Amino acid sequence: RARLDALREGGAAPLGRLVDALRDYHRAAVQPYWPHIQSAVGADRAVRGRALLDGGTDALLASLPPVIRWRAPVLEADYPVDRDLRLDGRGLLLQPSFFCRGTPVVLRDPLLPPVLVYPVAHPVAPAFAEPGPWLGRLLGQTRSTVLRAIGDGCTTSELARRAGVSLASASQHACVLREAGLVHTLRHGGSVLHTLTPLGGSLLRGGAPLAVS
Repeated sequence: RARLDALREGGAAPLGRLVDALRDYHRAAVQPYWPHIQSAVGADRAVRGRALLDGGTDALLASLPPVIRWRAPVLEADYPVDRDLRLDGRGLLLQPSFFCRGTPVVLRDPLLPPVLVYPVAHPVAPAFAEPGPWLGRLLGQTRSTVLRAIGDGCTTSELARRAGVSLASASQHACVLREAGLVHTLRHGGSVLHTLTPLGGSLLRGGAPLAVS
């Protein structure tokens, strides 16, 4: 209670602590997953943009998630309370949100166009599923095996032994993976050492970011 009172009074110190706490939370809970959040929101915008280009405003509004229904000239939305919002010529800003779940949210300001925040589609499978058969389908079974075999680093000879392929085949697959940005290859004494790039490691983790302590 004392901390809330200090914050309500507008002191610089408690406000600074709140800002630091929000930054720490963002760094731990949001920032590692930001590319996936951007991807989901970008995909939604692409769908809405295509609908607008193909069929105009009616098609755009009709393409919104099922919790929103376009019945011209009324846009209906599932909402916790029964409420009418008249645009009166102000327009409507559509804002897809990764964190909006269930029902849309309306942000209203009499001096600004209303904003309708609606949920983007989320995959049924976990966002960061462990790599399974899809990795083999993406890269090919042998190449996906080579990528897994590199692990925390190995020479070409070690890679061939781990993956169960010939030395020439291991070298060739490592070269392709390097050109794709999935593998680093560095000279190490009289041999070369292959290691995963952040992209290669992320692919093996099914897109999950590397945990940082």
